[in-house]
Amino acid sequence: MIARAQSLRKSWLWLAVNIGAAVPLLWTLWDFRRGELIDPINAFTGRSGQAAILLLLLSLAITPLVTLTGYRPLIGVRKSLGLWAFAYAILHLYVFVGLDYGFSLEYILKDGLAQKRYILVGAAALLILLPLAITSTRGWMRRLGRNWKQLHKWVYAAGILAVLHYIWVVKIAVGRPVVYALVLALLLIARIVPVRRVLASTGRRLRKQAPPRPKLERSAVAVKP
Repeated sequence: MIARAQSLRKSWLWLAVNIGAAVPLLWTLWDFRRGELIDPINAFTGRSGQAAILLLLLSLAITPLVTLTGYRPLIGVRKSLGLWAFAYAILHLYVFVGLDYGFSLEYILKDGLAQKRYILVGAAALLILLPLAITSTRGWMRRLGRNWKQLHKWVYAAGILAVLHYIWVVKIAVGRPVVYALVLALLLIARIVPVRRVLASTGRRLRKQAPPRPKLERSAVAVKP
């Protein structure tokens, strides 16, 4: 029992992130089951795409947040966020190609690519995320060595393409699209070395100014066999 409590205490952030990442899918399925989706295909397409972009941005936000706060356990959920983003992107593609176009390559080429060039941008983002998802394991990290970090820097390009894809889909540059674009720009700027140093020094200064946490006194607890 004690071992389970300790394990849960260590993995609570990972559990919270994965449960939260599953919420958009579960919510959409719940709305579909209750018949509240007027156009289910568009609803699944839009919600899966939104979730993919949001989770991708959250995964990109981990490094700046760790730099600013010094809270290193966040690094442990970065891979989960990235994999969930990829999963939603795959679902987004499946709904679009399978349900919307009936897996008809001829229809996609004639109607889709001819009139909806944003498909190419979205496909490019997904193709970039594919090798990143495959090589996200520790085994691949050991095999690739230093090249692993270089490969996974392509996630920045995937983020840019995903946001551009969304802007072209909605055909407007205001509201949510511009918010995503601004957030992505800030996350990329935060990775510039001088900016990262400023964030790190600011974080250290804020942590020094923060009041110390109260120490909890340990009390002996008698456990009956």
